[in-house]
Amino acid sequence: MDKPLSSSARKGRGAVSNPDNRFHYHHVDYFDDGWSTLDEMATQESESKVETITLQDRGKTIISTNRSPDIPFDQSINPYRGCEHGCIYCYARPSHAYWDLSPGLDFESKIIIKPNAAELLREKLSKPGYKVSPISIGANTDPYQPLEATLKTTRSIIEVLDEFNHPFSIITKSGMIVRDLDILAPMAKRGLFSAAVSVTTLDNNLKRILEPRAASGRVRLEAIKTMSDAGIRVTMMAAPMIPYINDHELENILGKGYEAGAVAANYILLRLPLEISEMFQEWLQAHFPERAEKVMSVVRQTRGGKDYRSVFGERMRGTGEFAELLSKRHKIASRRLGFEKNGFDNDTRYELDTTQFKRHHEQLTLF
Repeated sequence: MDKPLSSSARKGRGAVSNPDNRFHYHHVDYFDDGWSTLDEMATQESESKVETITLQDRGKTIISTNRSPDIPFDQSINPYRGCEHGCIYCYARPSHAYWDLSPGLDFESKIIIKPNAAELLREKLSKPGYKVSPISIGANTDPYQPLEATLKTTRSIIEVLDEFNHPFSIITKSGMIVRDLDILAPMAKRGLFSAAVSVTTLDNNLKRILEPRAASGRVRLEAIKTMSDAGIRVTMMAAPMIPYINDHELENILGKGYEAGAVAANYILLRLPLEISEMFQEWLQAHFPERAEKVMSVVRQTRGGKDYRSVFGERMRGTGEFAELLSKRHKIASRRLGFEKNGFDNDTRYELDTTQFKRHHEQLTLF
């Protein structure tokens, strides 16, 4: 049941409300009874603090596979479901529906953890039939969200990958990744690891409401520099680019990323699948009411008149005049900065060595 909420987002949270997920068959609508009851309830909700809680997932698998032609990997691991960073635009929010939870505040406050992740991974990689292919960590939710500082689930996973000489990459918007340089840097030197850091904005005021519990842009750039200095190849992702919210920062983000040592640069246009569209529009009304209509008008122009189109090859970039202009701006800035001359104008995170993979206790044959 969807509770009435204030039109103002809570401090430290991205979502304005906690809507029902798309699998709910029943919905309750609240109405004004003439006694200002709704206003009182909304005020109480807006002033209440949403605590983070964890739920355990002791599943039997840890590696997910995909065959999407516009995604440069076919294996991924997500150490957590849900993400405390609270980014309002996160395309993973609708996945919380599979736990009968809301894509709104539930997604960023009810985090599903995987205590046996390392055990499951070791078991999977040890199977004789396993075929090695680079694994992407964090393609859905951030592997270095705040809970990782104490749970260390992501670290336990990369420790196993190190044991097996298994190639992998990580995408994150957290500076916490540098904590694990003792494993990541040696693996990168062996051609087994590369990283991508997502930088959405360098404006701290915008970051505070757009992705409230994520690291600042400065911290992310520092993480890029630290990893680059340690010999790790880093791709900088300017993502997502949101019309009339942060798209004007594209060139500055690319420039700062290059200065920090990134060897590749990419971008993704805002995606609003399923429940995210309504939630994003709610966020716009709460924070940018004067430009909400204009933002959505341009978004729809890039999606064939809809809020979102999931066509392969189109969903990351969009179509139309604005999308084409954004693509040209990215290419011009990349060429000017020197990304192209380095040979990394495209996302090359996944060109990693698969020949070093070795299972534990593998025995050499006699002949």
